[in-house]
Amino acid sequence: MKSILLPTDFSENSWNAIAYALRYFSNTTCTFYLLHVNPITEVAITDIDYSYNIEPLITEEVQTKPARKKLNGLLKKIAIQFSNNPKHSFFTINDTDFFIDAVRKQVLEKKIDLIVMGTKGASGLKKLIIGSNTADIITKVKCNTLVVPENATFKSLDQIAFPTDLLQFYGITTLAPILENLEQFNGTLNIVNINKKEVNLNKDQEKNKDFLEDYFSTYPHQFHFLTHTKIENGINTFVKSKNIDMIVMIAKSLNYFQQLFFHSKIEEISYQTDIPFLVLHE
Repeated sequence: MKSILLPTDFSENSWNAIAYALRYFSNTTCTFYLLHVNPITEVAITDIDYSYNIEPLITEEVQTKPARKKLNGLLKKIAIQFSNNPKHSFFTINDTDFFIDAVRKQVLEKKIDLIVMGTKGASGLKKLIIGSNTADIITKVKCNTLVVPENATFKSLDQIAFPTDLLQFYGITTLAPILENLEQFNGTLNIVNINKKEVNLNKDQEKNKDFLEDYFSTYPHQFHFLTHTKIENGINTFVKSKNIDMIVMIAKSLNYFQQLFFHSKIEEISYQTDIPFLVLHE
């Protein structure tokens, strides 16, 4: 049984992530935890005298009651839009904390296997691909995370892209979720190495390549060695040309990861509006 954490702010894109997760795990026994985090109200009261009998203006009950009602509404929406799946069970969590602290706590307490997080994509003047909450979860919470863009719709994972610079060694525990996807969807793994100029692999890269070749030997897989002046644009072109259904990356390769997603602008790269990506932690 898998334990899946579904953070929600009750927006359309967070609902889209929930719907994606339910379809993605339709044949898997799962416990889903719907988490809403009420932000801590930062109010500093200084140099003001209050009589002791004045009641707090906003109690925790008043603050959290609307969220609990919305969480119950989500459960009803799931029941209406998805047939009663005997493999799935649901719990709601309404917490008041800093967002990342709340997520970390649930990951530890519930032994979460995967966080499924929606992201709205372009926002604000910079139009960065990944929102701040999603970026924080990826970089600050040590738990595998599936990021579902607002326009993503679930379909079978026929083609999976795995961008890597081959500089890091990935252990079998880290890579195990990729095998699970290949087994579940009978897909093809595309291991992609992109550089700004054509270079030969060094000894460590060759060893890591050989390990990946051996590890995925019983599943359909291909290596692709590409050159492009902008790595993120190279990935974009590859994703489109191969009709990629999901992108998988290892959190340990943070520098490579940041080049692809955190510093890219939506005007220059479009695949993240509809292609989910899975971030794996060790």
